[in-house]
Amino acid sequence: MKINLFNNYGKISFDSEKIISAIADYFSELEEAGVVLVDAEEIRALNREYRKSDRATDVLSFPADGDYLGDIFICVEKVFSQAEEYGHAPEREFAFLVVHGLLHLKGYDHCTEEEESRMIAKQEEILNAINYRRNV
Repeated sequence: MKINLFNNYGKISFDSEKIISAIADYFSELEEAGVVLVDAEEIRALNREYRKSDRATDVLSFPADGDYLGDIFICVEKVFSQAEEYGHAPEREFAFLVVHGLLHLKGYDHCTEEEESRMIAKQEEILNAINYRRNV
């Protein structure tokens, strides 16, 4: 899989390209996706426009058609605040949000308990495989 990284945020304290590369290597499909790093203001505007929710969120996925799966927008401030809240490294939180967004683009959802269980299991499988376990 090819994942294009666009940093609209600026300098961050971890190697986002290394994490993106590990996630892309996990998937063998000939698909492509984009990951865009943004600040809280930009993700709030996107959330307001496309989801009708006037608040900053951690990740938004916008599916496309064909081999290009779509784009994932990640709020960098949320990466750091949620990592602190959940007691793990920002790298792990970033990896989680990228995987979560990719799974949405690949058709996973969490609207029902069954869907949520399936998605959580797949997220953990991928994060464990690329060595970004919860305790990292």
